[in-house]
Amino acid sequence: MNQSAKIVEKDSRIYIAGHRGLVGSAILRRLREQQFTNLLTRASVDLDLRRQSDTERFFAQEGPDYVFLAAAKVGGILANDTYRAEFIYDNIMIAANVIHASYTYGVKKLLNLGSSCIYPKSAPQPLKEEYLLTGLLEPTNEPYAVAKISAIKLCRYYNEQHGTNFMSVMPTNLFGIHDNFNLETAHVLPALIRKFHLARLLREKKYDELGKDMRRFPIGFNFSDSADLEMLGITADYVKLWGTGQPYREFLFVDDLADACVFLMENCDAGSAVSFSHDRQGHPLIGEFINIGTGEDLTISNLATLVRQIVGYEGEIMWDTSKPDGTLRKRLDVSKIKSLGWQPRITLEQGIRMTYNWYLSA
Repeated sequence: MNQSAKIVEKDSRIYIAGHRGLVGSAILRRLREQQFTNLLTRASVDLDLRRQSDTERFFAQEGPDYVFLAAAKVGGILANDTYRAEFIYDNIMIAANVIHASYTYGVKKLLNLGSSCIYPKSAPQPLKEEYLLTGLLEPTNEPYAVAKISAIKLCRYYNEQHGTNFMSVMPTNLFGIHDNFNLETAHVLPALIRKFHLARLLREKKYDELGKDMRRFPIGFNFSDSADLEMLGITADYVKLWGTGQPYREFLFVDDLADACVFLMENCDAGSAVSFSHDRQGHPLIGEFINIGTGEDLTISNLATLVRQIVGYEGEIMWDTSKPDGTLRKRLDVSKIKSLGWQPRITLEQGIRMTYNWYLSA
């Protein structure tokens, strides 16, 4: 590789693409905590990364030294299955434009954020990095997964052909501060928090608070009052959830992911090969990409019970088995990143409480 592993200067020009999202905002917080002072951000209304000319103009004008590529169109099973064309187009265009502009304008190092949905639906557990492209993808999120796989391959082949230092990381399911609580597009954990919270307000007849909540955070589906909530399975007496509750999921608090990303950017290089290794100076080369997670999972049923307890909802949980479960299990093998000396610090319960407290105060 033609770049060193360390970010030495605190005034390095660091661009966080997607800084308003769940992941990007956490990376921005972490960089500020570590006193990096020259941080570049643009809202999507000011810079449309799907447009190559706009993206290249930004890179030409700002000249970032380092890039965190956290910008993406994201969502849960329902959103992935509903907006399939948008999920593949938007994410491919964002990745291609940012990665190519980073090469064209001499970015020293780029860290690309992926997703554990890239792995085959029936891959052995836990999921090792080498399982990529060894089987069929989960159909409900295939468009998003294909886009994320394309980004991984772009980084790898730019490294091989052009000597760039573009690394990719594959986080497990994320949640935390600045999460998306829109019930049409949210991932499972923020959706559970929101549903149980709304159900609790109904159960306790706190209709003023319910109205404020629905004005503060969009519900989705153009729903606007409590009478519509029953159509989403949210009532005073029960909350109805998709699937059987039996699939297992692993969750990582987003601030832990941000800590891992900054750690990798400062201490590791990408490498052009698939395998994990070291360069001549002893810097770790993570290979094509590296998993980031806790290495522990639980059933959606147990997760729902935990969230219900934290939120304080005393109604029942019902399961709509006519709806899809998604992949039955996708726990990551995190032995590579642990071997580098990094591990998460925030437990699942701590993270859920922190996320719920932020939701209540947002």
